[in-house]
Amino acid sequence: MRHKRHKKIIEKASGYWGRKKNVFSRAHEQVMKSGQYAFRDRRAKKRDFRRLWIARISAACTDCDIKYSQLISGLTKAGIQVNRKMLSELAIADPAAFKAVVDQARAALV
Repeated sequence: MRHKRHKKIIEKASGYWGRKKNVFSRAHEQVMKSGQYAFRDRRAKKRDFRRLWIARISAACTDCDIKYSQLISGLTKAGIQVNRKMLSELAIADPAAFKAVVDQARAALV
């Protein structure tokens, strides 16, 4: 059982540099640390993508002469539920549709 457990850790550590790939104690430490990094960065990735989408929407809003915060406020008041990922895709792929959404948000602000 010990051999099986060690082998599993060593396989996970394949590709690491130096003794971390073939010495169990070093490999185990690094596999545990790598798991912590992976857990942390799965959450960080969500934050990073949201920031990217907001930056894209903000750039498209500048072209439509409206601020990002006004757009989001207008969409909320108009009852339009579109997430930031889809707004970002609209702004890139179909600027005419994004302009229509902006016009609806503007109408709700007045």
